[in-house]
Amino acid sequence: MNFREELNQRTAKTEEIIMAYLPHVEGHAFRLSEAMSYSLTAGGKRLRPLLMKEVYEIFGGQEKVIEPFMAGMEMIHTHSLIHDDLPALDNDDLRRGKPTVHKVFGEACAILAGDALLNYAYETMLGGFGMTRYPDRVVKALCLIAEKTGIQGMLGGQSVDVENDGKPLRASVLEYIYEKKTSALLEASMQIGAILAGASENACDVIGLAASNIGLAFQIRDDILDLISTDQVLGKPVHSDEKNLKTTYVTLNGLEKAEARVKELTQTALDALRFTGRDITFLCSLVESLAVREK
Repeated sequence: MNFREELNQRTAKTEEIIMAYLPHVEGHAFRLSEAMSYSLTAGGKRLRPLLMKEVYEIFGGQEKVIEPFMAGMEMIHTHSLIHDDLPALDNDDLRRGKPTVHKVFGEACAILAGDALLNYAYETMLGGFGMTRYPDRVVKALCLIAEKTGIQGMLGGQSVDVENDGKPLRASVLEYIYEKKTSALLEASMQIGAILAGASENACDVIGLAASNIGLAFQIRDDILDLISTDQVLGKPVHSDEKNLKTTYVTLNGLEKAEARVKELTQTALDALRFTGRDITFLCSLVESLAVREK
């Protein structure tokens, strides 16, 4: 089986797990449940839960406890996309080739759907306590995701991003935004895989270092694609950074340096992963593919 076939197979399994945890609410709150599911089922790479499970298995994890965390992570990520697309933020009409949630359900419902997904993610992950012999690992994983999602992580990065829309940025501020807004969830995803598998503290730190570099490379590649791709290929509007007067790695450094930085960060991540001494053949192929992805 080649890498692409293996990736498709693993992504399909990840998709099955996420679908098993979709919110199903009858009665008066049905519309909110529908909006949550609309966004969760819109597709995507499922990168974060995919990486989480891969790291979990690399370190010998075998319990089903990983599954609610995979689903919960995708809910948190989807919550951030719903809110990013809102008129008050990026004001985008397309996401993954489909109309954004606020275009289909209205702005108020989209706000609530994002909030509800963030909360439902924790409801889902708390179910992990009943699926493991190691509840202390679940506690540690929940503490990590709470930190990486909140003001010290994703939401903090998003706030700095929004506050600086249309303003020139220093490179250090831009890197802070990228580290918190994008890398934080990737770090949490991969480190949770290691934590739930019982990996050592040192191994978790190495995985966190790799994930941080993967996240930065991923965001810079996003900047590049916003400049060179098309709406049809990307599944969302291109040139939105230019439209919103955003400072990006490309605007600060140019396309050539941005592409070189993606390669450099990817190599650093690969070196860190190899340091674990585990069988990481598929994981390395996945990381390398992200550096040259077209969407």
